[in-house]
Amino acid sequence: MMQKKIMILGASILQLPAIEKAIQMGLSVVAVDMNADAVGFRVPGVTKEVISTIDIPEIVKAAKRHSIDGIMTLATDMPMRSVAAVSKEMGFGGIDEDAVFKATNKIAMRIALKDKNVPVPNFFKASDKAEYLNAVKSIGVPFIVKPADSSGSRGIFKVSDLEDKKLIDEAYSYARTYSREGDVIVEEYMSGPEVSVETISLDGVCHIIRITDKITTGAPHFVEMGHSQPTCLDAETVKRISEVTVQANKAIGIKCGPSHTEIIVTQQGPKIVELGARLGGDNITTHLVPMSTGVDMVECCIKIALGEKPDISQKWDKGAAVRYFRQRPGVVKSICGIEEAKRIPGVKQISVVHSVGEEVTDITGSGARIGFVIAQDENAKAAIADCEKALSKIKIEIG
Repeated sequence: MMQKKIMILGASILQLPAIEKAIQMGLSVVAVDMNADAVGFRVPGVTKEVISTIDIPEIVKAAKRHSIDGIMTLATDMPMRSVAAVSKEMGFGGIDEDAVFKATNKIAMRIALKDKNVPVPNFFKASDKAEYLNAVKSIGVPFIVKPADSSGSRGIFKVSDLEDKKLIDEAYSYARTYSREGDVIVEEYMSGPEVSVETISLDGVCHIIRITDKITTGAPHFVEMGHSQPTCLDAETVKRISEVTVQANKAIGIKCGPSHTEIIVTQQGPKIVELGARLGGDNITTHLVPMSTGVDMVECCIKIALGEKPDISQKWDKGAAVRYFRQRPGVVKSICGIEEAKRIPGVKQISVVHSVGEEVTDITGSGARIGFVIAQDENAKAAIADCEKALSKIKIEIG
């Protein structure tokens, strides 16, 4: 039997689990990344293509040249446009270009959701400064400004004071910097518990795999600092979150494949923050879901990309959590206590992304974080406690 060939867009640390899993499954892997030194290219047996993951014409050419059987990405939004283009060109099933556009442009997403009566925050699109200032007058405080087409918590800014003209200007400049098309969204600030919902759609049916509780840095940038599963919210709230997630996937048009839906449970009920037509990043689907449910979402998505049927049945119900290191700006002088932290029962992994000698900043985006601890235990509370205990042992000196 011929070895099947899958193209994976991205070869960074985020996509490494998909590359390794595909090799483990006996597949031939073509990895695509604009960084010739990307870590995924070092995996034995990987065919390397140094192309930007959003360069659609070049990716289509490479896909045809390699006669691939399927294509996917993991945890990044914009390459999904390349996935949809190749799928259309080569006659694969999977997500279509219209659904991907709605899932990667926050304005198109908001409009599609609102049209189908899916709860979203009040929002305005602003293509220039004048439109932005008009939106600010209409929305009231507090409000959030974000780029229309970015990911990884980049470009998000909260404004709480309409008298602070300098901050209002700064929020616009900051968000616009991260917007490819120059459009920003001004939307009402939502408060309440924040969750993400990991789903897989098969034959038009959206299946909830796990609901993840999350904590963020808070204002102004709201970068995620921890996740845990299963959610600790009550059964009625979980039911409502599940209903809103299924409605949202339907409204965007996701009939096949994964999605990562972010929701804030406001006083009016769950409202959609945004929805990605891909697996959740931040170790959620690569580590936490398999630890807490036994469902290997990465393997499921590889199988879906190849037109095969995945096993999405839950095997067990345990707790899993990730917590990120706390930090401040400066140069990392030393990191101590990792070996001791690793010996704590329940701790499964400790990773350092920015090591000794590197300059680090405040946490303004997910790429800025120094590292993280992952734990598995009998329930979410216990897994979180394991992570916190490990963090207390790790001393990071920043000078």
